[in-house]
Amino acid sequence: MPNAYGKFYDFCRDTGSLHSTLPVCNLFYESPSRGGQGFGGCNLRGISIGDERLANLGSIIIAFIAILVTLVLLWRSERKKAAVGRREMQIFLIGYIIIEICEIFTIGWFPLRGDIRIAFTAVHIATIVADLWILMMNGAVGYQLIDDGTPLSLGLVFGSAAALFVGTGYIALDMGYSWTNYWAKDELLNKPNQAYAMYTLYQLVPLVFLVIFFILETVLVLRVLGETRPMIFLVAAGLLFAIGQVFQYVISPYICNGTDGAINGGLFETFFTLLAVVTIWIFWSSITEDDWPMPPSGGSTYT
Repeated sequence: MPNAYGKFYDFCRDTGSLHSTLPVCNLFYESPSRGGQGFGGCNLRGISIGDERLANLGSIIIAFIAILVTLVLLWRSERKKAAVGRREMQIFLIGYIIIEICEIFTIGWFPLRGDIRIAFTAVHIATIVADLWILMMNGAVGYQLIDDGTPLSLGLVFGSAAALFVGTGYIALDMGYSWTNYWAKDELLNKPNQAYAMYTLYQLVPLVFLVIFFILETVLVLRVLGETRPMIFLVAAGLLFAIGQVFQYVISPYICNGTDGAINGGLFETFFTLLAVVTIWIFWSSITEDDWPMPPSGGSTYT
């Protein structure tokens, strides 16, 4: 099985040879970040900057735009004084900004030393896991089992996300720097680019968090609020995210070969993920009140 559980080789090959647009690929021995010769797929040409090469300018530009757009969403969220889960949503947006900053250096391939790129990759992967956990927790916050915005609510959201961040980040760093070789032992046993823990954390766990978020929000909107219109935004967000993943994992080599290495699917994955995040924010905004001068003393703050 070429894509057996835990194996990344085909994914890394299809998202770029020397300059893969899948951040986890920076942790494997074939990656130039670790002195390797690449994965054998279509390579991004990029542009020259002095003696260095900027391999993925398109993703860097879109990541920068994503940071600016998210800052606007943070500001808009701050103005929604009465909205349920306002602080929790802001934590999610801050996590997304960190992801996009890391993306500039990990899949944008902004010129860096290999060991520094590995550090950015570890932060990138750890933040993806933690931020999707935060998104899932945002879905749970909507049921107001615990008052949103309180130290208890924020502590649970941030504290649990921090634990996931530290654990995932350590495993990624251990793989990239070969501190113990425990998490990369499959590679050492003649199983190149195979890492069960990282496959679980990077490929499966975020998907589980995302599915749970959509289920929680669907039940909330349809059963608790009795509305249907907000589902348009929720479904749109899911479709936009899925389209981005299709570009990343399926269409990328065809785009790269068709443009002679000018771009690949990573650029479109960044763009559609940004659209998905904006649409999730619009969905959240559509089910919360934002026109009270101060939070009410009791009762629901849903529209």
